[in-house]
Amino acid sequence: KVLGVNEPVLRAINDQRFTKPTKIQEKTIPLILNGKDVIAGSETGSGKTLAFSCGIIQKAKPGTGIQALVLVPTRELAEQVAEAFKTFSKYKRLNVTTVFGGVSINPQMSKLRRTDIVIGTPGRILDHLNRGTINFKKVNTLVLDEADMMLDMGFLPDVERIISCVPKNRQTLLFSATISTDLEHLTNKHMINPVSVSADEYVDPSKLEQVYFDVPSKKKFSLLVNLLKEESSDLVMVFCNTRDNTDFVAKNLKLNRIQSQAI
Repeated sequence: KVLGVNEPVLRAINDQRFTKPTKIQEKTIPLILNGKDVIAGSETGSGKTLAFSCGIIQKAKPGTGIQALVLVPTRELAEQVAEAFKTFSKYKRLNVTTVFGGVSINPQMSKLRRTDIVIGTPGRILDHLNRGTINFKKVNTLVLDEADMMLDMGFLPDVERIISCVPKNRQTLLFSATISTDLEHLTNKHMINPVSVSADEYVDPSKLEQVYFDVPSKKKFSLLVNLLKEESSDLVMVFCNTRDNTDFVAKNLKLNRIQSQAI
């Protein structure tokens, strides 16, 4: 056993050729497997999904109802987390269902009748709760993943309502890059003697070169064009503060014969 991880999960991890746990995994997995509530400061890419999925997969019993709920802010993250769960639970044959908006609700209703683990976004989870098509009575683990992003997106009231529908006698795990006042309120209200842990950033700062230019606004675009024409990498990401700025920059880069796409 490594960090207390049992054989079916460990075999799935070995299949992925992971040989050494990340710092967040090393710090949280023993606590999670011990049933503790955990507040973990972690960035995207730190290995946190494997950290919280280990405990859920080890406890879960196939075919006995929904035993774990993982709340995430976006559809894309729901799909990523679900894929990880399917990968690491393949030797236990657990049913994992994603629940998010923008797609038909009927197939989700059908899958929810026989699923073991649910990964979903707050809005669609609430929709199912209001319809009576999801049952959280057997949930023993609740995960709030990318919690700071969920609150930034205005999901706090939805998250509170969902938590009220999950049994109080449960394990709660919260993963967030930052801990705001609203998050502290949430943890104080809904977690039982949580253990706080944090890990160093996943990207080694020594490997990053950071440069800034202090220029007047009217010179920013011409500087950007000059920098991009000198840039040798295949892909560059340019962040703007508004949608209008994004469209302006993309349009004018094209006029300067620089291929660009606004997102």
